[in-house]
Formats: sequence, structure tokens, C-alpha cells
Amino acid sequence: MLSAISAITAINTAGTAVTGGVSGVFTTALAGKLALPSLPFALLASDSALEDFKKGGPIMWPILLVSFVALSVVIERIIFLAREKLSRDPRVTGLIFERVRNRDVDGAISIADASKDYLARILAYALKHRELSLDDAFAKASGRELARYQQGLAVLDTCITASPLLGLLGTVTGMIATFGALGTGDIASSAGTITGGVGEALIATTCGLAIAIFTLFPFNILNTKVEQARREIANAANSLELARQKAGDVFDAPTVTGNGGGI
Repeated sequence: MLSAISAITAINTAGTAVTGGVSGVFTTALAGKLALPSLPFALLASDSALEDFKKGGPIMWPILLVSFVALSVVIERIIFLAREKLSRDPRVTGLIFERVRNRDVDGAISIADASKDYLARILAYALKHRELSLDDAFAKASGRELARYQQGLAVLDTCITASPLLGLLGTVTGMIATFGALGTGDIASSAGTITGGVGEALIATTCGLAIAIFTLFPFNILNTKVEQARREIANAANSLELARQKAGDVFDAPTVTGNGGGI
């Protein structure tokens, strides 16, 4: 009787041990599966910028090039706008229009030539070539000044468009590596390749989107500055036309239209 009870107890103990072992294995496997998607995020959080760059794959090099180009253009445009702001002097244009109204065109040209204001340069060129066509001269000078303000905008537009596309390309290449590792059938031995592909996709996409987002702000600011310069040129054209009309027959050339010299 005692031996039978001992046998039953031993069987129960063995069953409990087996059940606990299977349960432990299942729990460990489940924890591993749950931790697998979060592994790249933990990897990104713990790595340095250089390590993240390496893990982003080959596509990170063109993304880095795009970021350098965008940063260079933004810095150059900031310096340009700062210089233009320092050289602006609305009083000079007022003096030019006053001289024109008083029929002193040569004096107006002298004042314009002495100024670094871009509106003064436009007016100086237009007044110097008034015998041929005041309207055409004003349009040519204003177009040249607007081109200075628009310089670099096409490059920034290209960077904004290209950087997220490069990030998307990095996502595709990372997913190709991930699914290629999954296709081998041995997930355990390919875990590093799988997480590396996911990390490559995340890093490339993040960098591409970040460049596009942070370049969009200066791009819109520069566009606003161009429109502001366009309005100021149009106002200068209207003011010059009013001054010409008051001056009378001192101008022998066609009149300046009120649309900013054809701009």
C-alpha cells in the first residue's frame, strides 16, 4: 500500500516538473517574440550617431550628402538676407523719387549709384537706360535682383523632395534584407540580420523625413522673402511712374507700367 502511494506521488511530481518545464520554455519563447520588435528601438536608443549611421546602410551616404547640400544653401541664404537687410535704406528711394519729380534725373542717378539698396540699383539702371525703354530697363534690372533672391530655392526644393524618397529606398533595402533572412527558415541564427534590416529601415526613414521637415521651414521663409521683394519692386515701379508723370517731358521713353516692370 505504501509503495503504491509512493509511486503515485512520484508520478505526480514528475508530471508537475514536465509541465513546469514546458510552461517555462513557452514563456521564454513568448517573451522573446514580444521583445523582438522592440529590439531595434532599444538598439537605436543605445547606439551613438556614428553607429546608427553605419546601421542605416549604404543609402545613408546620399542622405548625408543631401543634408550637407541643404545646410550649405540655408547658411548661404541666411548670410545673403542679413547683408541685404543691412544695406536696405528706404530713405534713399524716397530721395530718388523726389529728384525725379524735380526733374533732376542725373541727381537721382548719383544718389542711386551711391547706395547698396537693391531697389536703388534697379532705379539707377532704369534711369540710365531711359532713352531706350524705361519699362524694359526696369524689368531687366528687377528680374536680375529677383534672381538673386531666388538663388538656391530650386536646390532646397530638390532636397526636400529627394530626402524622404531616399529614406523610403533605405526602408525597402532594409526590408529586403529582413525578408531574405526570414526565408532561410532558421530564424534563431538569422536574428541579427532580421533586426539589422529593421534597424536599417527605421534609421533611413527617420533621417530622410527629418531632413525634409527641417529644410521645409527655411524654404518657405525664403519664398516669403522673394514675394516681399517682388511687392517692393512693384511699389517702386508705381512710384517711379508717378514721379515721371509729375516730371513731365523729362522722359522721352515709354512709361513704366504699374505691375512691377513686367514682373
